[in-house]
Amino acid sequence: MTGGGRGIGRAAAHRLAADGARVAVVDVDAGAAAEVAAEIDGLAIVADLTDGPAARAAVAEAVRGLGGLTAVFANVGLGLAVPFAEMTDADYDRVVDGNLRATFHTVRAVLDPLLRGGGGAIVTMSGTTGLRPARGEGIYGAAKAGIAALTKDVALSYAPTVRCNCVAPGFVATRLTEVLLGQPELRHHVESRIPLGRVAEPEEIAAVVAFLCSTDASYLTGQTIVVDGGSTLPSHQSDDLLRRRFAAPRDPA
Repeated sequence: MTGGGRGIGRAAAHRLAADGARVAVVDVDAGAAAEVAAEIDGLAIVADLTDGPAARAAVAEAVRGLGGLTAVFANVGLGLAVPFAEMTDADYDRVVDGNLRATFHTVRAVLDPLLRGGGGAIVTMSGTTGLRPARGEGIYGAAKAGIAALTKDVALSYAPTVRCNCVAPGFVATRLTEVLLGQPELRHHVESRIPLGRVAEPEEIAAVVAFLCSTDASYLTGQTIVVDGGSTLPSHQSDDLLRRRFAAPRDPA
């Protein structure tokens, strides 16, 4: 799995290991990869997956170390909130490379060992910003939408041997969101817009990833599973209107 050193990736590494898998923890941060691998008796691999040859080398090392691959979590999450007109070419490259390009390189590299090994599952990482707009996150949303589209193509192209699904989390309590969620007023604002009333914990996303990697999801491919506490549902305002309508006295039949 990639991006395994922190946040959702770390939680997924622990969950998959608890479910009995031997896990290769790939991360650009050598210390974080080694720490998580030691915690789960896994394999630590250091790689920058925005680089194609590095991604292929990381996958080859994982195959050698694990004896093959049966499931892959292509976990990425490099966000940037900048007004569209103010985004620089460097900003664009950083966000697209860190999300879509890294996912492309990872998925392309793992297909051969999965196909040669008789098949398996790939799980990619999108996000709710790829499903609906968020101010200042247009390029991030475009990259995440691209990951969902890539997922569908891989699912269609390599079925039935390889299943490929996508997870789209909403707000999750990770290092990427701690600055925002650490401010009580902003956290309240975020959680007030989530029907379940709170942000997710990384372990809750990891549980969905583990399901998609398992044979319990054997008839599921090409899908984007939204894990957002209901935040992409229609607004509460329309719910209030409906409640008032159904609470009103009915006309006699």
